[in-house]
Amino acid sequence: MKLLSSLLAAAVLSVAATPLMAKVEIGQPAPSFSLTDSNGKTRTLEEFKGKTVVLEWTNAECPFVKKHYGSGNMQAQQKEATGAGVVWLAINSGAPGKQGQVEGGDANEQMQIDRSAPTAYLLDPTGTTGRAYGASTTPHMYVIDGQGVLRYKGGIDSIQSADAVDIPKATQYVRQALAELSAGKPVSVPVSPPYGCSVKYAAQ
Repeated sequence: MKLLSSLLAAAVLSVAATPLMAKVEIGQPAPSFSLTDSNGKTRTLEEFKGKTVVLEWTNAECPFVKKHYGSGNMQAQQKEATGAGVVWLAINSGAPGKQGQVEGGDANEQMQIDRSAPTAYLLDPTGTTGRAYGASTTPHMYVIDGQGVLRYKGGIDSIQSADAVDIPKATQYVRQALAELSAGKPVSVPVSPPYGCSVKYAAQ
């Protein structure tokens, strides 16, 4: 009986410690946000109305993020997308003092190290925007169309590993979604399982 009580107490604590996450649905308006970027400028989703937007949750210390940056895959997709007029926003929802959390200057330094090319790097230390989207991993990817409607959410690709050798074998879901939207087609895989490190949210 004691063991059962302990297990139930542990389960309750586990549930209580889990961040409250919203459930954003494909085909519905993406949650609006107002975040400061790494250069101190306030950025909102609304300012990019009329453009396709990619959201990339990131944490440079995560092995899964390192897989895509160390191989050059993430940077290649960023440059390809922004070159086609897509807005690409990297978002860090790590709480102060937790793994991977950065201030603006550190974020800019990391982008130089990685040679990354997002449109902007956004800071979400309270985790409000991350929770609004239900972002659970780094990376966790979202694609929003020019009308502000969510068209894709999930992993960057189809192979859930931290090994860069798997990238060429994987279906690149974000690249595929962008190509289909550009061609006026529906996104063929609108949802996939996100994979990576857990987002290091502030306690609630």
